[in-house]
Amino acid sequence: MRLRVREFRPRTGPLEHRVVQPWHPLRHTTLNDPLGERWGYLLGDHDGLSRLAALFSFAAFSRHTIVHVPLRESLPRTFAPGVPVDLVLANPSAGLRPSAWPGLRARLRDGRPLTVRTHEERTAAHAADWHAEWERRHRRATEWLRPDVHARTLFLFGGRDVFAAAATAVGTAAGFGPLERRARQGHDALVASLTPYLEPDHRWDRPEIDIGFQAHPPLHRFTPPGRPASRRRPRAASA
Repeated sequence: MRLRVREFRPRTGPLEHRVVQPWHPLRHTTLNDPLGERWGYLLGDHDGLSRLAALFSFAAFSRHTIVHVPLRESLPRTFAPGVPVDLVLANPSAGLRPSAWPGLRARLRDGRPLTVRTHEERTAAHAADWHAEWERRHRRATEWLRPDVHARTLFLFGGRDVFAAAATAVGTAAGFGPLERRARQGHDALVASLTPYLEPDHRWDRPEIDIGFQAHPPLHRFTPPGRPASRRRPRAASA
């Protein structure tokens, strides 16, 4: 998949960081703070979830790049509990500290356009590796997404395989969400979850992040994938 992004090269002291954002905002995708509410809900339409899956895939294979997805200013959804937050995906190798993010975010100006390519087959292969290790170790993997929230931003830190596995979960929501009956009626439909990929937390109120689909209005223009769009009837010729 080809994905248009905006690239920034801000500096903090002697360090230069590489930060990318989606070129067009994901206007119909929202996320709430999963640590404050103990339940996060990532809710988006087909376009938003598809591009977000590609961004997870890009983060998997770009160890020194910080992926920033602004979501706080997205259009409000029918059901969006809690405090809206942005999303940041980063490998620990990127050297990002959540406490330093506000200063870094303030320097994200005049980004240059860039087109990146994601490889679905490679992503699927590494996702399969993560799931195979999870099964082999009796549901105990060695690599997880580590969540943190600071400055109204959810940070997910992780490595290649777990980001690839998360990309497939978001892609599943994008692909199968439109087929849910609730979605066809205009409601949100819970389709997938990022919770299995989060760092183990044995507390009874461990944070969760579910993924939902909701088509944005007008619904009469929405055609589920796999269904041919109806053709418009030709207008009658004027006299």
